[in-house]
Amino acid sequence: MWNIRMRASRKKSKGLKAKGKRPSPLAGCADSHLTLHEEHVSGAEGIYPKNMLHAIVQSYIDRARRHSRGKPDAIQITVERLTQKPRQVAALPVVTLKCTSPAQAESRIRSLLAAAGISERSLTAALSIVRNRPVMRGAALVHSRSGKRVEPDRIRGIRASRLGIAAAAEKRLSRQLSKFNINTNTVKEALVLASKVAEHPDIVAELCVSDDPHYTTGYVATASFGYIRIPHIKKKKNAAGGRVFFLKETADTQTVVRYLERTPVLVSVIQPCRGEASLHEILDHHQ
Repeated sequence: MWNIRMRASRKKSKGLKAKGKRPSPLAGCADSHLTLHEEHVSGAEGIYPKNMLHAIVQSYIDRARRHSRGKPDAIQITVERLTQKPRQVAALPVVTLKCTSPAQAESRIRSLLAAAGISERSLTAALSIVRNRPVMRGAALVHSRSGKRVEPDRIRGIRASRLGIAAAAEKRLSRQLSKFNINTNTVKEALVLASKVAEHPDIVAELCVSDDPHYTTGYVATASFGYIRIPHIKKKKNAAGGRVFFLKETADTQTVVRYLERTPVLVSVIQPCRGEASLHEILDHHQ
């Protein structure tokens, strides 16, 4: 099996350089090799058999060139033969939380994460990360009780990588998501990432807010609750965002980072996807 990663970027405009601002990449998914003179345009990743390499590389290039964020100046494709057999995992079950405003979203995020065992201190630290700019390139690691940040590099962060979904599983997932009109690359790729993250026993939960100013649906994910989409997590035209992985206090950070960045994981089982649900329905469903 082969891992293919695509990162597209463009040079910053002179106006942004003059003001000293750093445009934010897609939270938690940006290439860690971006320089201060580049901004992220597009990214994609998957695990594929050898006979699909040419077609996937071409599709990634086409995707980068047609992205809504504009045309890139550079497209970097990495094709890596995996020396380790991918770990087979199940996708988290998907549900969309009923939510109509950012204020309501925050209240419900607090309730969900508290139910998952995240302390108020840790939640406050996480919300600060996803609301601040410039957005860090990868994800932050936050202890679930103390709120201590433990990622080795607070600018680079941690980027979950070497992940993908089996072709048959993707077809099943697409059929389920289509029932609720959410069968998009954005949803599927975020679900694959969240499913890999939730598989690690020392990761308690994940909070993600895209920094795309036009994409206002974030998510909370845990092994017990599943993948919970949260509409209206921020206002439109808000370019803040970020990704936080909450770790157990006893977690060995190096072991977690090595798993996230180096261990290949392939989603091969699809769990039932639900439509919309209220906060109480989600909490009651897992009691």
